Amino acid sequence: MFAHQRRKIQLFFAAADALLTVAAFEAAYGTRVHLTFDRIFFFTPQVHILLLVLCAFIWVGLGAFQRVYDYLDSAHARRLLPGTVRQSLIGTSIVVLVQYLLRLDISRSFLFLFFAYNVLMLLITRLLIPRVIGAFFRRGFGSPYHLVLVGDPQKTAVLADRLREGSPFRLEIVENLTESECLTSLPRLLADRVVDEVIFDVDSSRLSSLEEVFLACDEEGVRTRVAIDFFPHVNSEITLDRVGGAPLLTFSAAPLDDLRLILKRFFDIAFAALVLIVLSPVLLLIALLIKLTSPGPVIFRQARCGLNGRRFTLYKFRSMVEDALAMRAELEHLNEREIAFKIARDPRITPVGRWLRKFSLDEFPQFFNVVRGDMSIVGPRPPLPDEVDHYERWQRRRLRMRPGLTCLWAVAGRDRIDFNAWMRMDISYIENWSLQLDWTIILKTIPQVLAGRGAH
Repeated sequence: MFAHQRRKIQLFFAAADALLTVAAFEAAYGTRVHLTFDRIFFFTPQVHILLLVLCAFIWVGLGAFQRVYDYLDSAHARRLLPGTVRQSLIGTSIVVLVQYLLRLDISRSFLFLFFAYNVLMLLITRLLIPRVIGAFFRRGFGSPYHLVLVGDPQKTAVLADRLREGSPFRLEIVENLTESECLTSLPRLLADRVVDEVIFDVDSSRLSSLEEVFLACDEEGVRTRVAIDFFPHVNSEITLDRVGGAPLLTFSAAPLDDLRLILKRFFDIAFAALVLIVLSPVLLLIALLIKLTSPGPVIFRQARCGLNGRRFTLYKFRSMVEDALAMRAELEHLNEREIAFKIARDPRITPVGRWLRKFSLDEFPQFFNVVRGDMSIVGPRPPLPDEVDHYERWQRRRLRMRPGLTCLWAVAGRDRIDFNAWMRMDISYIENWSLQLDWTIILKTIPQVLAGRGAH
């Protein structure tokens, strides 16, 4: 679907969420008021209006935060159901929190009814409305969207089919023109016919020869697009940037959502600072245990590769003997991985270090790395420079996001995961990154670490 059409549908669903949440609230309130329970339940007008407005904003905000509106126009029930339940559950939990903060007296049965009505109304709407919209426009209602396609007839025929399949709106192909025809016919066509957009599906080497045609469309105010299938294997997100007036076609293989990345960074700083302050007595106790049980420094420092290969110093509580790095050459034959060095029962690990590693306590100093900006709470684990030197090209893609304390592999078996599966999980994380995914990983990591599962 075209981006501007998608935005319209996203705004429509956001408005529908607000209205349906208000309707669910009123339905739950009306049901609860008429139930013959011993306890009489009602809201004052001021509280009623406050909660209605608050719920509408909460549900729309959660929908945007969880990116629910990005896929509602084409999602199946198996994807809609968990997303809708999660949105309603978190929203209802926030209402409960507001109740305690404002000291309101809200009936539990009302909250249950509100949650149930909300899930039911949202789910039915999200299942039916995309089909209704598609049927509405495909049956000839509403104004069609007029397109002119320029390129080889066989290619534009395939493109036309793909455009019709990808949009619920009715598309009308005004004309299919070859490159030579568009030079003479397109200006007249723009003057005589209704044309909303012109889409060029031509060889990249021919674009410069069509400059006059692009200028004619620009002067007419007609939107133009270029099919870039001359990059057939590129899976990156493609955007057009302007730097100092110079237009740049950008292929981004890593997340490029500046607002969400800023929110991620703010969370990293706040969370890491909180951990360091709250757990400072525990950190001091660990430092004391290390100092008393084995010679050498308390903190182990090591060069690692960060965002896009930048070098930084990673901090860990020392869990090995002091000359562990010098002993590595003698233990190479015991290595269990192709590139990363890992031994199940590494003889260099101290007794205290083994305990620290089991519960990942040796990683706690990396919260300093998070505060400094070297790392994030969630992200691919930072590799050693000599490991990166042996990466295959596709594996280097995991460097395109700030490294983290935990990631997908950490909640899927940690050290039991083989190297290639580890790489694929990191790349999958980058390709599917969202703030919600970060929270999911954090919540799954906590019990994994507390139980000491999967770590060596």
